[in-house]
Amino acid sequence: MTTIGMIYPDHAAEDEYPWAAELLGVSLPVAHIYGTDLHAIPQLLDLGSPERLAEGAAQLAQYEPDAVLWACTSGSFVYGAKGVESQIAALTHAAGVPASSTSEAFAAALAHLQVTRVAVAASYPQDVASLFVDYLDANGARVVALSSAGIDTAAEVGTLTSEQVIELAVANDHPDAQALLVPDTAMHTLAVVPELEDRLGKPVLTANQVTIWQGLRLAGVTPSATQLGTLFRAKAGS
Repeated sequence: MTTIGMIYPDHAAEDEYPWAAELLGVSLPVAHIYGTDLHAIPQLLDLGSPERLAEGAAQLAQYEPDAVLWACTSGSFVYGAKGVESQIAALTHAAGVPASSTSEAFAAALAHLQVTRVAVAASYPQDVASLFVDYLDANGARVVALSSAGIDTAAEVGTLTSEQVIELAVANDHPDAQALLVPDTAMHTLAVVPELEDRLGKPVLTANQVTIWQGLRLAGVTPSATQLGTLFRAKAGS
């Protein structure tokens, strides 16, 4: 069975991974690393450090994963575009298998869908959310609208109900955006992606969704599941 190891910070919405694993017929084991769940730049830099990610890779070794993902958006894009590349290179070395991160997964998903204009519905404080805009810009995507919910901790994000997630997303779309991005792996989003896409009439990319998609691609598997939105149905360049 295809196995994608997920390195996940603390606890929030990691229950989305076993749900998706059953849906996709794959294994998505989760290794937890701990630092702080604050959405603050110094803490995020520490959380995504090579030492912490190597610890997560070591925990996942028992599962013999085909690929390993750093399942955290803010703990990757906070390093900037070049820093994300270095972070992934270090994780690849530590894991001994192909690796990536949620930030890189967003960039790859946008390229796959040929999307260049996006709206971002972020849970983060403004200073952190702005760094995600910078990362997307460096990867060729223009953010036409950014909302910042200003939620300080991942634990709080994990308590948002489906109705609250839908409200946050719908309220912060923009007519000029080709897709809406919801960039926090602490947020429960997988089950509401189809409803959001129906309401907005465009692809919706969420953190746990793109992370799983990227992991499967690294493992040589073509991701396919109608319940997970346009990304899991679209062929490259479509």
